[in-house]
This record gives sequence, structure tokens and C-alpha cells, in this order.
Amino acid sequence: MPEHEQPTLRLVPLPADTNAGGDIFGGWIMANVDIAGSIPAARRAGGRIVTVAVNAFHFKKPVFVSDLVSFYANVVRVGKTSITVDVKVYAERGWHSKNPGEVVMVTEATLTYVAIDSQGRKRPVPPEAKTGG
Repeated sequence: MPEHEQPTLRLVPLPADTNAGGDIFGGWIMANVDIAGSIPAARRAGGRIVTVAVNAFHFKKPVFVSDLVSFYANVVRVGKTSITVDVKVYAERGWHSKNPGEVVMVTEATLTYVAIDSQGRKRPVPPEAKTGG
């Protein structure tokens, strides 16, 4: 897990989230990656955003029931109306594992969001707020 960084989202998958093989369904991970990525994107956009692209998605290791899954999301690029976010997903292995407590990276993804107005039209991303010092 990224040192000194707080996860954007943390979840424990349930038996209902498994695929036919008994691992956590990739769609569950994908949906939660999108949610995690949307949090910093919406903050940076100062309002409503929509997902417009999944630029990259790499499943590295399986996720299991009882793992504590942490999603770390960071804005990596801001365009005129778009925001690109990297999401890294780690699993802290649960009781089922040979190594409970072991932390492994399970997924990496890059998604692009677009800022929209109340009518659903693209709008410019506002300039980043300056902090006084």
C-alpha cells in the first residue's frame, strides 16, 4: 500500500460478490475502481463528472472473500474538461489465506472523467484552488 497515503475507498467483499470459481468477480472490482476514481475527479472538478474512458485496467492477482480491499486514487492529469485518475488496488489477505495480513497489489487502472453541468453538457474544469501561505 502507498506509504503515508489514505485509501480513497475500503471494502470487504462478500460471498455474493464471487464468480463461478469462487474468486471475487472482476466486475465488482471494476465497479469499485470507478467509484474510487470518481471521488478525487469530482473533488477536482468541483462538481458532477461522468466516466468517459477506461484507459487501462490490469488484474494482477485474485481477490477473495474476507480480504480487506483498499483503493488508492490520484489525479494524474487535468485537461480543459477532463480529469485522468490512476487507481491502485491492494488486498490485505483475510483469514482464508496462508498468510493472513499479507498485503498484495491486485489491480491497477487508469480512468478518464469529464466534468459536466446540470444539463449533462461538458464544462471546463475550474483552475486548481490556491492555498494561502
